[in-house]
Amino acid sequence: MTRFWILAALFCVSLPLQAADESKKQLPLLFEDDFESGLGKWEIVNNESWALQEHGKGKSLSITQRKSDYKPKVRSPLHIALMKDVQAKSFVLTFKVKSTKDTGNHRDCCVFFCHQDATNFYYVHLGAKPDPHSGQIMIVKNAPRLALTKNEKKTPWNDDWHDVKLVRDAAKGTIEVYFDDMTNPHMTVNDKTFGKGRIGIGSFDDMNAFDQVELRGE
Repeated sequence: MTRFWILAALFCVSLPLQAADESKKQLPLLFEDDFESGLGKWEIVNNESWALQEHGKGKSLSITQRKSDYKPKVRSPLHIALMKDVQAKSFVLTFKVKSTKDTGNHRDCCVFFCHQDATNFYYVHLGAKPDPHSGQIMIVKNAPRLALTKNEKKTPWNDDWHDVKLVRDAAKGTIEVYFDDMTNPHMTVNDKTFGKGRIGIGSFDDMNAFDQVELRGE
């Protein structure tokens, strides 16, 4: 009998977790792209450093060189591709990414969100080795980028494809980013500086390929 009540209790505890997972799945689909139909869904800051390429999964949106002609007004990433005609305040963003050049400790990709304009936005910097300018959740607020986190976890880059998920809850102010492990967040922070805004992908100054982008939210 004791065993029965323990199992029943565990079942009841699991229900809210299952419900939370289901609620994320039920968020309205705002955007998706597998890049098989071109780049029409994206606003790219500097077209010269981006192209459609093949990296083993069909066409992918790829950063083709580290150098960029884009010169931001404040110290912030150089390679930015934003979804056209899409904004979100609370959302779940998922995509696949492949790093196509090993640049050492700051090998990275970036995720941009709550983007208000060129000098006001959040971004996740998934750098290989964390420091105050790498491997952190960042804010750009009319000033050079500043880390909101003090992350010490390395991002385990190699030459394979990886899964990334970013979860933003505007009401709570929570930001969670996942890398390959979709259960345990790689980084988390709480901040309410920016609300609804644009969403994008890219890097600070590295080369990546992106595929299977999906955004669900409101």
